[in-house]
Amino acid sequence: MERKGFIGGSDCVKIMQGNWLGLWQVKMGLVEPEDLSRNVAVQMGILTEDFNLKWFANEYDVKLSGFQKSCHSNINGVPAKGTLDAMCVYKVSDDKPMIVEAKHTNAYNTLDKVIDYYMPQLQLYIKLAHADGAHLSVIFGNNKWESAYVSRNKEYFDSMWAVVSDFWGYVVRKEEPVGNDQPIQLGTDKIEVDNMVRRDATKDNHFVDCAYTYTTLEADAKAFESSKKDLKQMVGDNEREVYCDHLTIKRDKRGALRITRRV
Repeated sequence: MERKGFIGGSDCVKIMQGNWLGLWQVKMGLVEPEDLSRNVAVQMGILTEDFNLKWFANEYDVKLSGFQKSCHSNINGVPAKGTLDAMCVYKVSDDKPMIVEAKHTNAYNTLDKVIDYYMPQLQLYIKLAHADGAHLSVIFGNNKWESAYVSRNKEYFDSMWAVVSDFWGYVVRKEEPVGNDQPIQLGTDKIEVDNMVRRDATKDNHFVDCAYTYTTLEADAKAFESSKKDLKQMVGDNEREVYCDHLTIKRDKRGALRITRRV
């Protein structure tokens, strides 16, 4: 199957980022795909992939298989294909195989941003592999590694695939897409990452009041500490992040809660 004859994981990312015209031109054979041989970021990802996967396997004490496995399917009339970096079997998923996707990014990026950016690709690969989730293994710069387990989310996939199907319609009709140059934001809060979710607390009056106190009354030690305690108590055991306009509370890998001001 020629690259222009299907939708791949990186295509899903481009579509959700609003890069419809350039991708459409490639699918129509009007332009050649971008030459990535001189793209340092892409080549770093390729060159570090083997090391990345070995590091992941050692950290989780698992054996990897299915390297560069190709999966394809016709999903609601759209031909889809994905090449998986690796597969592993892990007890959290009743021994079903799970995807391991290796990425390299700059030292200043964050795991949350990487997850959100590649979510379309991850959810497509999960769908194609009939998996329950995917491990994202990320190297930051040259001295930090982190990973996260992203669960299958049907609601997100269905919404994303509706957008992908819309794009594919332009390819089928040989009609140039117009006005599709803005990123399409789909909510990812309900997608479990490491079996926990995010929550938007902007409509939780008590949370917002405590957040306002925390960010504006630091000089009042008693009020500040009381609001800090209340805020942390409002984070559920299954929540990795709770946020409003004033601040964000994140849970680290050890379970500790960290409050960061947003304004």
